[in-house]
Amino acid sequence: MKAAVLHALGKPPQFEEFPEPTPGEGEVVIHVRAAALKPVDKQMASGSHYASPRELPIVCGIDGVGTLDDGTRVFFGGPRRPHGAMAESTVLRRAQCFPVPDALSDDIAAALPNPGVSAWLTLKSRAKFASGETVLILGATGVTGKLAVQIAKLLGAGRVVAAGRNEQVLSTLHDLGADATIQIDKRSQDLTEAFAREAGEHGFQVVIDYLWGHPTEALLAALTRSEFAAAKSETRLVQVGESAGAAISLPAAVLRSTPLTIAGTAGIPSLDILTEALKQVMAHGANGKLRIDTERVPLADIANAWQREQRSRLVVIP
Repeated sequence: MKAAVLHALGKPPQFEEFPEPTPGEGEVVIHVRAAALKPVDKQMASGSHYASPRELPIVCGIDGVGTLDDGTRVFFGGPRRPHGAMAESTVLRRAQCFPVPDALSDDIAAALPNPGVSAWLTLKSRAKFASGETVLILGATGVTGKLAVQIAKLLGAGRVVAAGRNEQVLSTLHDLGADATIQIDKRSQDLTEAFAREAGEHGFQVVIDYLWGHPTEALLAALTRSEFAAAKSETRLVQVGESAGAAISLPAAVLRSTPLTIAGTAGIPSLDILTEALKQVMAHGANGKLRIDTERVPLADIANAWQREQRSRLVVIP
């Protein structure tokens, strides 16, 4: 069969032959119809992810959409190595397959679950979001950030503020549920003032941070109080990504002057929680309340697609 085969960490996979998968006990063969190319796929292939492969060659791709031998269409995740999702076929446990609503195309069904479930769980499980709260999305112009804006509104956010660098994409986020936007490509003082202005009197209760680095430092400066005052609400910041920098400077005054909790996304929720989140994301995708931009690329062009800058989610088609 044809597959996207990785021979060396840090190099793009190659379109070539790979042995057909043979299922073991409790496993099924998936005939792949679509597999999204995500940042985590590239991180694992580069060797920078904690779950990067130790033995090569392997087939790239951690999830996708395909059919079982009986024709049932499923979303699947976690193929047994060395097999992966970016191939004509793959293999995994039957318990790792989930039904796909008929209303979802293969492209959307492959592209939506990973970023959608991530954003859903970050808001619900890690940020402990409650209906009516004000949410700031740092990095709202990325694929997952745009979904986080939509999901915050679906979950009942009183106000959603979207911050990002791409001015053209920012201008479209009002249609996805953003009540206000912040262009982060500003000098530090201007950005801090913009955050303070949008925080207003009641502040941000939840911050989902896909950026870190300079934008987060500017936000923390905006949250820092310069005088003794009664706290009106806590800010719960969840650190998800680091596209603007891997480290920040965190003055002690930030933590002493304002009720702020910083948490990460470490840990994998139980299968029940993951399954329920996937069910909700798929359902909202099927009824049109969650939207994601996709672009189809043939598996044969995987080496070129791997190195492209993505404005939409690339979906690999065997």
